[in-house]
Amino acid sequence: MTESYSARHLSVLEGLEAVRKRPGMYIGTTDSRGLMHCLWEIIDNSVDEALAGFAKNITVVLHADSSVTVTDDGRGIPVDVEPKTGLTGVEVVFTKLHAGGKFGGGSYNASGGLHGVGASVVNALSSRLDVEVDRAGKTYRMAFLRGEPGVFKDGATGPDPDSPFQPFTDHSELTQIGRVKKGVTGTRVRYWADRQIFLKTAAFQYDDLVTRVRQTTFLVPGLTIVVTDERGLPGTPGEFGPHTETFRHTGGTSDFVEYLAPDPPVTGTWVLRGVEEFTEMVPVLDDRGHMTPQEVTRECEVDIALRWGTGYDTSVRTFVNIISTPKGGTHLSGFEAGLLKVVRKQIEANARRLKITAKDGAESKIEKDDALAGLTAVVTVRLAEPQFEGQTKEVLGTAAVRGIVLRTVDRELTEILTSTKRDEKAQAALLLDKIVSEMRARVSARKQKEISRRKNALETSSLPAKLADCRSDDVDRSELFIVEGDSALGTAKLARSSDFQALLPIRGKILNVQKASISDMLRNAECAAIIQVIGAGSGRSFDLEAARYGKIVLMTDADVDGAHIRTLLLTLFYRYMRPLVEDGRVYAAVPPLHRIEVIGGRGKPNEYVYTYSEAELQATLKQLNRSGKKYKDDIQRYKGLGEMDANQLAETTMDPRFRTLRRVRAEDGEAAERVFELLMGSEVAPRKDFIVAGASALDRNQIDA
Repeated sequence: MTESYSARHLSVLEGLEAVRKRPGMYIGTTDSRGLMHCLWEIIDNSVDEALAGFAKNITVVLHADSSVTVTDDGRGIPVDVEPKTGLTGVEVVFTKLHAGGKFGGGSYNASGGLHGVGASVVNALSSRLDVEVDRAGKTYRMAFLRGEPGVFKDGATGPDPDSPFQPFTDHSELTQIGRVKKGVTGTRVRYWADRQIFLKTAAFQYDDLVTRVRQTTFLVPGLTIVVTDERGLPGTPGEFGPHTETFRHTGGTSDFVEYLAPDPPVTGTWVLRGVEEFTEMVPVLDDRGHMTPQEVTRECEVDIALRWGTGYDTSVRTFVNIISTPKGGTHLSGFEAGLLKVVRKQIEANARRLKITAKDGAESKIEKDDALAGLTAVVTVRLAEPQFEGQTKEVLGTAAVRGIVLRTVDRELTEILTSTKRDEKAQAALLLDKIVSEMRARVSARKQKEISRRKNALETSSLPAKLADCRSDDVDRSELFIVEGDSALGTAKLARSSDFQALLPIRGKILNVQKASISDMLRNAECAAIIQVIGAGSGRSFDLEAARYGKIVLMTDADVDGAHIRTLLLTLFYRYMRPLVEDGRVYAAVPPLHRIEVIGGRGKPNEYVYTYSEAELQATLKQLNRSGKKYKDDIQRYKGLGEMDANQLAETTMDPRFRTLRRVRAEDGEAAERVFELLMGSEVAPRKDFIVAGASALDRNQIDA
């Protein structure tokens, strides 16, 4: 088989052959969506002339013979000879992939066409394409049959893709067919989609066309686009005769938002604009025809219009150089991040008026969906040569745009929300009230869901009597502390926040489940209680989604026995509830070892400094001595959690604001398995060798005896 597969089996597709062979690579599909994408390519070329300031009128005609004509009054495609190919500009544009005036040559500062394949792809996928150019007082014409230039011999009925065709043999000709008044320029493209490529059911969608044209005229203020449907298709506005609609808007993105908004306003339509420069490394064609990387400075213009309404639906449209990006990209992520940043900052600044207190906890943090509820926005960025993911241009990939949009939103929206003008101040207050209401509605809905979920867990079995459960039903927020002994439980009850922190005491050292059988593990009261309280089962039947707590914290004494108990607990979790470990939900509390009482001078109260290791203690004492601070010599050494009072335990180990937790992860499953088997398994000899090998590194003074 290897010998029979050689270079002669390889195919090399040249030029437009590749487009016809793999059309999906360039237009996505060969159904109606692909057909419409071809139309967008031609229309966008005309719109790029309008963006550059050279065209004011575009006409689109859907003919009865399934062809379409796009006309503009821009500069017209160049008709002179391109020196490298020896072909006219018209033929280069319609027959050569990756050829055009949008590769940094200065013809377009911002354009929808970027890759130089749009017109040539449409030509390759058309059974016939005619292009006429008005330029320099003359009208030029060229025709193509499936991408090949030549001459059609049309009859009295007019242009037809089935007319006899004579391809050019020696050289191509751009024919002059008439004259126009001085100063009149423009381009007319008429093409027939190739039914050898497109599905029989593929058809131009009038509603999609009108929607795209309307949004284009919103984004290019002053541009007039006229759409005419001559097909007479049932169910279309032109069913009973030619139907024409004219679109022209002067208000830009703010008018677009007013058109899109489905509900009464809470705020006015706010416009956020900004311009920033950025640099990127791009290959540039030098004088010798070589592509060399150069750092190029780009300018990104941001134009955003937005308003909040009384409803709850979100409508955010994003565009790059008037090209719609339905799947977002860096400009959308920058907009959302900037919006969330500003809203959170303003709500924090107005927390008293909005009645948000520390008791609300993490639940009161505004999320993206809270800020976007009822929002209608149009996000537009304009820049030269943006990076898209593919020819269909659905996702923007230029990384620098995210930061530019974020900073623009942060600066401009903050200015509006902090304005002292009466109208803007009132609107800002209404907006913050609406967002906080959305947050509270979300929290309430989540609590109802979790109450139902927790109720089901409680109905299946009675939970251990020693469990001191929390009040919160939010799984993501709730925490279960597994504490060593009843004495530590008493202190922890006073130190915890009963709203979201639950406590489960265990009596001493639990069963070593690495050695024991499953039945022995389930008969063990401590193991069974832990599995029952977490509520997600064990072993193969473990369901991470059913876990009743977002964090499992192992809180044991900072001594040898505490370390042993923690190891036994970790063995239980790794052996029978491994998804908790893999998901990063298992933590080890880090209680302090020492407490230093620093004497306050001049009537100041004494301060307490906690250290977590012997080395840290010595370093802290040296630092206090160097700074001239005095401390009491009787430095407290904690041997157990029960030695702390509630305030100390809360401040050092349980309060999320001050505590330190070690997250337990099993990044390497095989290595973790070997360690558990070595330390906790049935074979004693390897463990003895491990202890003997490490004995020389042990400081005997560190052993509590």
